[in-house]
Amino acid sequence: MGMTIAQKILATKAGLSTAEPGEIVEAYPDLVMSHTATWRSVSVMNKIGATKLFDPERLAIVLDHISPAKSEKNAADQQVSRAFARKYGIRKFFDIDSGIAHLVLMEAGHVAPGDLIVGTDSHCTIYGSLGALGTGIGYTEVTSVWLTGKLWMKVPDTFRIVLSGEFAPGVFSKDLMLYLIGTLGADGCSYKSIEFYGDSVVGLSISERMTMANLAMEMGVKCAFFPPDAKTLEYLKNRLKEPDRYHPVYADTDAVYQKKLEVDLAQLEPMIACPHEVQNTKPIGEVVGKKIDQLFLGSCANAKYEDLAIAAQILKGRHIHPSVRLIVTPGSKNILLEAAESGVFKTLLEAGGLFTNPGCGACVGDGGALADGEVCLSTANRNFLGRMGSSKAEIYLCSPATLAASAIRGVISDPREFLQDAWASARGEEA
Repeated sequence: MGMTIAQKILATKAGLSTAEPGEIVEAYPDLVMSHTATWRSVSVMNKIGATKLFDPERLAIVLDHISPAKSEKNAADQQVSRAFARKYGIRKFFDIDSGIAHLVLMEAGHVAPGDLIVGTDSHCTIYGSLGALGTGIGYTEVTSVWLTGKLWMKVPDTFRIVLSGEFAPGVFSKDLMLYLIGTLGADGCSYKSIEFYGDSVVGLSISERMTMANLAMEMGVKCAFFPPDAKTLEYLKNRLKEPDRYHPVYADTDAVYQKKLEVDLAQLEPMIACPHEVQNTKPIGEVVGKKIDQLFLGSCANAKYEDLAIAAQILKGRHIHPSVRLIVTPGSKNILLEAAESGVFKTLLEAGGLFTNPGCGACVGDGGALADGEVCLSTANRNFLGRMGSSKAEIYLCSPATLAASAIRGVISDPREFLQDAWASARGEEA
């Protein structure tokens, strides 16, 4: 019987020839990521008196949440991370100027097809956009992997999702994922692996695949995969520090899937996730006209260059409504530089956008906090109660295109009103 991508990767990392769904294996990750709260894992390590890491080359630390520090406590926590990185020679250390961990690590060539990557962030599933198995773990378990190089993992069952057709103008990968999350529910893929297939996958940019693998977490997945193809290789060819690390993994033709789903992209429309759950999704027509106070263009789901460019194409020559504020937080320093060089930065700035430093930013309530009764429209991946400030505020989620259209009107608006055929090709650009 054949194996799925998750089965193959976990079997390989556990030194086994096969791995069956439900089986618990002892796997050795290629990379262990921790972000701003790395100090928690360091504290656990100090508490048990451990002094030797299994392999410092397998560690990556990125200070992306609450960066730069906004309090003495934050500063002290970051100080612990820097000291730890220096003490143990952690070469994959990225300070507060770098950006969001997931995007930074992929840009830097530290993610390759077939890798097993664990980290202290649930949206590690994004690494599946490049064919790697990424999944989140807790800080105590991170400490264990630092010291032993391994962890127990249960092999997940797999769902196969087949995509056909093409997105209509104004509909993007974010809308597809909001549709799937709303249809399947927050636990509809609990501890499952999902694999995306179909003729439509070939047309998806790496940026769109990143958005989809990232948002898959909101259905409860353990991991998500796009089988590596020519676009994967093109993205990685000048990024991978070790070209021999390109080891694409594909499911066998006779692999067994627990469930198979089919989605016709042409039937989709812009979607909105309403408060206070990502699964609370509605077609945009049901929420058009909802007054908003703040818009946030950012997060590991939608702060890539392509996302900023899509928003800029709608906002070019226009200005945001005087009753709203627009916060733009690029996902990385490289994305900010590209936006500056291409004119996207200038367009968004002239339209009334406020740029912040690359990082997680307002997605986790770091800057751009909401007051009682305020409404935020965000391109982030979560809209939980109190996530961006007041528990009496509301967060709606959408695509960058919907966000830009809404910024102009000052209320939730349909991006199809502002579309021109010329910029539909933006989906084909690289992240």
